[in-house]
Amino acid sequence: MSGADESTGRGHVIAVANLNGGVGKTTTTVNLGACLADQGRRVLIIDLDPQANATSGLDLNPREIEESMYEVLTGGASLEQIIEPTAVRNLFVAPATLRLSRAEARLITEYGREARLRTALETVVGDYDYVLIDCPPSMGVLSINALTCANEVLIPVQSEYFALEGVGLLMDQLADVKRDLNPTLAPPHIVLTMYDARANLAKTVVRDVREFFGEQMVCRTVIPRSIKLSESPQEGKPITVYAPTSTGATAYRSLAQEVLGRVEGHV
Repeated sequence: MSGADESTGRGHVIAVANLNGGVGKTTTTVNLGACLADQGRRVLIIDLDPQANATSGLDLNPREIEESMYEVLTGGASLEQIIEPTAVRNLFVAPATLRLSRAEARLITEYGREARLRTALETVVGDYDYVLIDCPPSMGVLSINALTCANEVLIPVQSEYFALEGVGLLMDQLADVKRDLNPTLAPPHIVLTMYDARANLAKTVVRDVREFFGEQMVCRTVIPRSIKLSESPQEGKPITVYAPTSTGATAYRSLAQEVLGRVEGHV
């Protein structure tokens, strides 16, 4: 991403993506962002999912937002104009609304549609240490925009049967984006989510994913299945605010340390 300083992590863009829904994608985006912000990093979350769950999960009401990512992608507003602060210090959000569901049809015939977000982000990326993009669970124009401007991709994979369903297809599409649109895109990382330590199947899935993709690609941190993690979006709060001593909060702090270590070269 132009404007990023990779020696410090400044302007590092992470797209959080999976073609499957219900895998903890938005949960990971919001809580990883909050944990990075708690570490003193200035973080921007871009909600690129028309369901707007990252927006509502940070206590913004999508129905009350006048300008959102739809306006940014279609030329009606700049990214800087729509960014909102959150209750977490150092954490900001570029919100989505249901209007974003119309963006695919609006952009499909327009020239340069894959690079709309990259162009918009260039004006503000230097103001943030990390930019996390919550992608929709599909490989349409919105996700392509995210991958075109990302430095890397984080793939949440649930620790359940059929966990790898769709991941192979996503890997193929990442290779296409790297070849055609974003040659600097780094190899993706997988984070295992919804882990139930009491279930033998979950342990088997974790083992199989690590064996199949290799230790370098799979994050050490495993995110547990947690009632508190499920409740926190309804309260409009990251887990570090809603239940700071919970196992979910501890896990996302650990994941943030992994990201910091990988990007900035230290833990």
